[in-house]
Formats: sequence, structure tokens, C-alpha cells
Amino acid sequence: MMNIRPLSDRIVVKRIEEQETRRSGIIIPDSAKEKPQEAEVVAVGHGKRLEDGKLMPVDIKVGDRILFGKYSSSDIKVDGAEYLIMREDEVLGIVEQGSKGTKQPATKAG
Repeated sequence: MMNIRPLSDRIVVKRIEEQETRRSGIIIPDSAKEKPQEAEVVAVGHGKRLEDGKLMPVDIKVGDRILFGKYSSSDIKVDGAEYLIMREDEVLGIVEQGSKGTKQPATKAG
């Protein structure tokens, strides 16, 4: 159980590790692999305070799978587990459940 609550519009995420990649029967060592840029949200701040004093809540929820840029986070370690902390505006997108590998049939405009 992680005991950290991010402030403002920050979120804490845990990387989703990809399966071991093999190309032409060669196993790529961990040191040569790129870190995945997909993660699961484990904690969310309350939101950003606007200039007029209103609180703008974060659109991302705990449990969401997100995509983020290569250099858009800070690594942290809590209780021996590695996490990333970033601002909401550093998130590139949310991976919708069921969108992985499924295509919707094209509709004809008539």
C-alpha cells in the first residue's frame, strides 16, 4: 500500500512493464530496452487552484491507464517500489478499456 498523496494537479503512476521483447531469437537485455511510456494511476491530487481561487479538479482517476512523454516525470521510490510523479498536463492520453487491439467497423455515410 502506497502512503503518498500528490499535491495540486500532480498524479502518481506505476509503469506498466511490457513483455520481454525478442527479435530474430535475440533476447534484448534490460539495460538496452526503452522504458515503457504507459502507466497505471495509483494516486491523484485534488486539482489545480485557479487565479480566481476556484479549484479545477483533475480529469484523471485512480486506476486509469495513461500514456506519457519520455521526459515528463520524476522517479520516486516509496517502500521499495518505483513510481513516477507528474503533472496532469504532462499526460498525453488515457488508454480506454477495450481499445487495445479492437477496431470498430467503419460505417458508411449514406
